[in-house]
Amino acid sequence: MPRGPRALIFDFDGVIADDEPLHLAAFQEALAAEGITLSREAYYARYLGFDDHAAVVEALREAGRPAPPERVRALMAAKADRFLGLVRAGAPIFPGVPTFVRAAAARVPLAVASGALRHEIELILAQAGLADCFAAIVSAEEVSAGKPSPEGFLRALERLRVRLPDLAPRDCLVVEDSQPGLEGARRAGMRCLAVTNSYPAAELAGADLIVSSLAEAGWNRLAALF
Repeated sequence: MPRGPRALIFDFDGVIADDEPLHLAAFQEALAAEGITLSREAYYARYLGFDDHAAVVEALREAGRPAPPERVRALMAAKADRFLGLVRAGAPIFPGVPTFVRAAAARVPLAVASGALRHEIELILAQAGLADCFAAIVSAEEVSAGKPSPEGFLRALERLRVRLPDLAPRDCLVVEDSQPGLEGARRAGMRCLAVTNSYPAAELAGADLIVSSLAEAGWNRLAALF
């Protein structure tokens, strides 16, 4: 029988946390102070794979505005403050995620590799009662390039090797919801499970397995990928 993955590495926004609407609202408010409008359509079409820095730079570029570092930092801080306020009021978790995560954590070590900020990830995991399920977190502050760079996934691999010293990229399964994430996983040499929380299956065609919910992703289906 297939042995299955030896570790799982999760994206966060759009995979575990159903918080993309909160990110959008926070970006819209921060950018509105600069007279910049960010539509829902533009955000979901082009921004989901970005970390906050890349998203702010892209919004300024599209608006024909300069993006000096101090301006980018100020907009990132405004967005982060607004987002944190929204999260503290409660960030929803996708259906099926708690059961899937707890079952997977009972079998193999788990990590998060995300373009979100660490304190955001930790707060939402704590609210969901899932913080103890993850052996490692790699957040936006800890990488020099966001997805589709494989850096976040490879850093997660390094940290998981504390538990499994011989862990190789081919042993890992990445759980993603966007094309930049799929590309990053591929470049890291890892297999990928895609969930259609943010994009339709046709736009996630590079994944090894596509599901509409993690509730559909039983361990036997994951094991069959290896």
